[in-house]
Amino acid sequence: MALVIEGEEKIAAPIAVVWKALNDPAVLKESIPGCESLEMTSPTEMAAKVVLKIGPIKATFTGEVTLKNLKPPHSYTIVGEGKGGIAGFAKGGADVTLTEDGPDATILKYEAKADVGGKIAQLGSRLITSTSKKLAGQFFSTFGEKVGGA
Repeated sequence: MALVIEGEEKIAAPIAVVWKALNDPAVLKESIPGCESLEMTSPTEMAAKVVLKIGPIKATFTGEVTLKNLKPPHSYTIVGEGKGGIAGFAKGGADVTLTEDGPDATILKYEAKADVGGKIAQLGSRLITSTSKKLAGQFFSTFGEKVGGA
C-alpha cells in the first residue's frame, strides 16, 4: 500500500544549523518517535531500530536509511527500508528541502513516499495514513524544538 505525506515546518534556526541537525544521528534519534537506536554506518548511511504502534499492532522495525542527492545546506533525499518481522515492512523515501526565511529561521519542506506491506497493510489505508501523518508531525515538532529551542 502506497502513502504520500508532505508538509512544511518553520524552524527558528539558521539554515546551516538545521542542515547540521538533519545529519546528526543524536538529534534525529531524539526526534524520531519510538526510535531506540540510530547509528551512522558511513557518512551517508544509518542503521535504525524503531518501535511503533499502529492500531492494535506494535512492532519493532530494524532498517537502514541512505542519504542521496546531497546539496548542502539546501536539500537531500533520504531512502530507507525497515522490517518488522511478522508485522510487515515499510520502504520509501523523502525529499527534504531547506529554504532560508531570514537570517534566523528556516523553512523545511518534505515530501515522503512509502510503501507498507504485511499485517500492517491489512489495517487499512485510513489508519496507516493518519498514523503516518501523526508520526511525521511528532518528528518535525520535536526536531524543531531541539534545533530551534522553541
